[in-house]
Amino acid sequence: MVKFGVVVFPGSNCDKDCLWAAGDVMGQKADFIWHESKDINKYDVIILPGGFSYGDYLRSGAIARFSKVMESVQKFAVKKNKLVIGICNGFQILLEAGLLPGAMLHNKNLKFICKYINMRVENNSTPFTGACGKNQVIKIPIAHGEGNYFCDEKTLNSLIENDQVVFRYCDEKGSVTDDANPNGALYNIAGIMNKKGNVMGLMPHPERAMKKELGSTDGNFIFDSIVSHVKKYL
Repeated sequence: MVKFGVVVFPGSNCDKDCLWAAGDVMGQKADFIWHESKDINKYDVIILPGGFSYGDYLRSGAIARFSKVMESVQKFAVKKNKLVIGICNGFQILLEAGLLPGAMLHNKNLKFICKYINMRVENNSTPFTGACGKNQVIKIPIAHGEGNYFCDEKTLNSLIENDQVVFRYCDEKGSVTDDANPNGALYNIAGIMNKKGNVMGLMPHPERAMKKELGSTDGNFIFDSIVSHVKKYL
């Protein structure tokens, strides 16, 4: 059984959703991890959930990056090479912590956006997308005010060359266009990973698309991929 740890920061509001997705839907072991905890080594996967950690003061994720648990998450990812996934605010925290390159800007329209979007799988050879097809279109929701991904040209070229761009916003047919970009993100980026491929951040919420009653079951592709990957090494 895969052991998921869901970090809870003051202001997290998608922690229960992630616990439900990993535990109830996927049938795996899932626990909450308080932000002051340091012992996370018993877990196979760490999830940094969405929300408004520390009220998004300064910048989204800027304060959470200094939480005690993040010291352990750094070691968990860098030294132990275990899986870490940051969703929405969790993605922002990974950027602030330097576990992923780039930064988040306010949405291009300067408004909070909450709706279903389509994103295309750019790399299906990762621990997070192994159950997906190349260029598969996944329908899951976004809910953010700062999801406009940005990085310098050198970093973007490196992300592309190393296949670190995992998801890009697209239309229903998989075409990557400006109209399909909900927040103005550079290169229509919806999700990226580190060079080692064990840390991924994405703005859309797969945990909110696990049952047909929610409007889509496509979030299962991501959680299925993670579980299948980890089980190979258990």
